[in-house]
Amino acid sequence: MSRQSTKYIFITGGVVSSLGKGIVAASLGRLLRSRGYSVSIQKFDPYINVDPGTMSPFQHGEVYVTNDGAETDLDLGHYERFIDTSLTSINNVTAGSVYLNVISKERRGDYLGATVQTIPHITDEIKSRIHEASSKLDPDFLICEIGGTIGDIEGLPFVEAVRQFRYDVGLKNTCFIHVTLVPYLKTSGEVKTKPSQHSVNALRNVGIQPDILVCRTESDLGENERLKLAQFTNVDPESVIQCLDQECLYEVPLALEKEGLAKQVLSRLGLENTIPNLEDWKKTVHALKHPSRTVKIALAGKYTGLSDAYLSVIEAIKHAAASVDSAVEFKWINTEDCVDQDSAEAFLQDVDGLVVPGGFGYRGIEGKIEVIRYARENNLPFLGLCLGMQCAVIEFARNVAQLTRANSAEFDPMTDQPVIGLMDDQRNVIDKGGTMRLGQYPCHLVKGSKAHEAYASDAIMERHRHRFEVNNDYRKILSDAGMVFSGMSPDRKLVEIAEIENHPWFVGSQFHPEFQSRPDKAHPLFKGLLAAAVEYRYSDSAKASLKSPEIV
Repeated sequence: MSRQSTKYIFITGGVVSSLGKGIVAASLGRLLRSRGYSVSIQKFDPYINVDPGTMSPFQHGEVYVTNDGAETDLDLGHYERFIDTSLTSINNVTAGSVYLNVISKERRGDYLGATVQTIPHITDEIKSRIHEASSKLDPDFLICEIGGTIGDIEGLPFVEAVRQFRYDVGLKNTCFIHVTLVPYLKTSGEVKTKPSQHSVNALRNVGIQPDILVCRTESDLGENERLKLAQFTNVDPESVIQCLDQECLYEVPLALEKEGLAKQVLSRLGLENTIPNLEDWKKTVHALKHPSRTVKIALAGKYTGLSDAYLSVIEAIKHAAASVDSAVEFKWINTEDCVDQDSAEAFLQDVDGLVVPGGFGYRGIEGKIEVIRYARENNLPFLGLCLGMQCAVIEFARNVAQLTRANSAEFDPMTDQPVIGLMDDQRNVIDKGGTMRLGQYPCHLVKGSKAHEAYASDAIMERHRHRFEVNNDYRKILSDAGMVFSGMSPDRKLVEIAEIENHPWFVGSQFHPEFQSRPDKAHPLFKGLLAAAVEYRYSDSAKASLKSPEIV
């Protein structure tokens, strides 16, 4: 299909927020890709922030970073993992970025003195983002997910824009999917269709009749419920698609394939429904669901109250566990509770590996340093990500290199031993949003290191999101004490990977490897961690270690 024949699929949601529109969009993308089509997915977020980069993880979950350095919604992580395609800044659109661009144009006089209004100026800007994606990315299908819930005031410009877009490009080139909740009432033993009926009515009130209804439910929809939904929403009965809760996230595409979602979309768009090739995907799901053993991984951070804050990390650990024929049991550790080595031991004595993820600010830092010290001293497999790596450097500097006052300039600007310092190109930065070292950069690996062995390559590309780095003034001291800087920027000015010798797996990365992990392509660093965790738990030497017989 040429660019001119790109087909557009718009996904809206109703009844409740966090319904899983992103998973439906990603799953549909996988089903279309399995039929040989090219797919890109675009997220429209109605919030006024220009991007989620300055938002609290407690409110928004993780910030996902693309190769080109865009700070985006976490749904883009789902998109990439499901369709195995690297996305860009074009794929994430917020109301804030739309309004900012329109206001900038107005200040320049681009509108020639016209009164700037939501219609047509805001809606035209939104439509231009859709055209830009189809033009630059040139997919067979562009799936556009509109965040929020139908009826939200802030989402109305996006809904109106896609309503107009359908008529701009022609009815035969667009398909509207509405995702709703069909709740099951245990007290009466019934599924209730009324919320979905009201949701579709709200969508109709803004001018959109859905072509397909995807019904999230924990209980099977009977024939009567499907027919009732079809009758009261003007959707064909075969286009009422059940989306049952699944044991494994990656089962959703397979479940929606059985329900005929892709078949209905292709029929609506006048395209052939070819036989999908989902064999590799099925093998991946089987590996995730039927491992032969289990390992326990501690995830130590300060946003443990919301798992979405570490969503890509969690998924990367699951991918790696499956790649070594294991399930993973997570243990969440709030590092504010780790005040010393005794508390660190209490938290970690029953786990097989430790991950310390990224973050910002001083809160919980000393606890991260304590759990990292325990992992280093007790041969517990460890992986540090971004700030997790920096904390590992601080811990090593204090307790091995005898730099007892070592710290990061982020936490203590007046420290006299700043083993972690502000990057040179960040020194005059004032604005917080979109100004960090962001996106994909090259890294050269040292032969003979664990990192080089894991990647089986001399050079790699990884995604970053940070302002601070290992202070080069302390590199020799740390190296002489036994820390190996096994990954460096091409100019050798920036430490990308740090590890220590004579340890089963003690590796930290300045970048975020979790963003490039895929269900069927576990990231090398996570795979290295999980392989070491399996060895730690099941080897004879591990059984003779500090772990008690009861825990083993």
